[in-house]
Amino acid sequence: MGQILGLVQVDQSTVAIKENFGKFSEVLEPGCHFLPWCIGQQIAGYLSLRVRQLDVRCETKTKDNVFVTVVASVQYRALADKASDAFYKLSNTREQIQSYVFDVIRATVPKLGLDDAFEQKNEIAKAVEEELEKVSAKHFFCLIVVLNFL
Repeated sequence: MGQILGLVQVDQSTVAIKENFGKFSEVLEPGCHFLPWCIGQQIAGYLSLRVRQLDVRCETKTKDNVFVTVVASVQYRALADKASDAFYKLSNTREQIQSYVFDVIRATVPKLGLDDAFEQKNEIAKAVEEELEKVSAKHFFCLIVVLNFL
């Protein structure tokens, strides 16, 4: 019934992307909003602002020819003030984060021996976090990167 009257509810920890005849108009905060569909206003989609976790499992070889599996846990969330960029410019956030994590781990770990890789686990995690912050400042915010070796 709310859709017919033009009323839209945006849930807590979520923002909605409003369009006018297919063009971005504004980001709607949580609450109730009036969107008269008869003059072309509609919701293009919703974006969650909750913290999400992505576990990236990467197998790589160390300097001393030992294969290790590195699991990087990345916690990230969309920024409310950059919600339109996150909605329109990112097609698959999880895969894009995963590719950056793979690049950093596969560039760093093969330079180290097995013992050094275990000892420098925090430095590798910091390198992953720095690389993600360079790229993600436009779209989302990386909170924590934790590395574990299996």
